[in-house]
Amino acid sequence: MALRDQLHIMVVDDMSTSRGLITQALDSFGVRNVFTADNGKQALQALSVKPVHLVISDYNMPEMDGLNLLHNLRGTARTKGIGFILITGRAEQQIIDHGKKLGMNNYLKKPFEPSDLRKCIEQVVGRL
Repeated sequence: MALRDQLHIMVVDDMSTSRGLITQALDSFGVRNVFTADNGKQALQALSVKPVHLVISDYNMPEMDGLNLLHNLRGTARTKGIGFILITGRAEQQIIDHGKKLGMNNYLKKPFEPSDLRKCIEQVVGRL
């Protein structure tokens, strides 16, 4: 069985269009086990019940941004090992550096192509 068949991914973004574009790209790669959340708080609640292998999260969201989500994930034994990719339109060095300190595995700057997303995921979890 290929990795893409076993992989469980959570996409977190407050913009439904962005969530849709990411989930469409994942579907085109053959990744079928995709879950979504509108913000970091919603994602944390879902992940506390059913962890995934990888979280792909927007940076700028209401209620809890992507880096706060990452901080919370890394602070809990059950979720600390989840791979984390941050997606941001503001790839300022201080955001990226802070994400790396928190344990971010990779990041993408918006806008990006599906092939960029695939490469980013493969750097974190392995070949799809």
